[in-house]
Amino acid sequence: MNRQKEIPNLDRLAARHGQAIVKDLVDTKKVKPNDVDNIVTKALGILQENGIYACFLYLLAKEKKNGDIVVDKMLDLLEELGFGWGKPSGDKLDDVLSYITDKVTKELEPMLLAKETLEKMLIYARYGAKARARE
Repeated sequence: MNRQKEIPNLDRLAARHGQAIVKDLVDTKKVKPNDVDNIVTKALGILQENGIYACFLYLLAKEKKNGDIVVDKMLDLLEELGFGWGKPSGDKLDDVLSYITDKVTKELEPMLLAKETLEKMLIYARYGAKARARE
């Protein structure tokens, strides 16, 4: 029997990684849920308006203190999309940005799917942070 490659459930991936952002920032780093909401909302706006590269650049340059968690979760999601992108060779700014330009933004269709899934992930993280703020 010829098995086709299994397509991941993108909504589930987005939800799982969105939850992980909130959990890691709030529970591990003790960041206030409202601050998590603020970080994720800004990143989402940049992703929607300017694209994947700009979003990563923003998180790495402007959200140095907590942006690394968001970047790590975004990279985990990109790896799990099944395009064979793997992960960056290192965690420095140049490594991550080269990975985005050389792999993620190389082909239009996979990039658009990745962008849509990252947007969904950040939306879920945003609402997860809002829910945590209400506790």
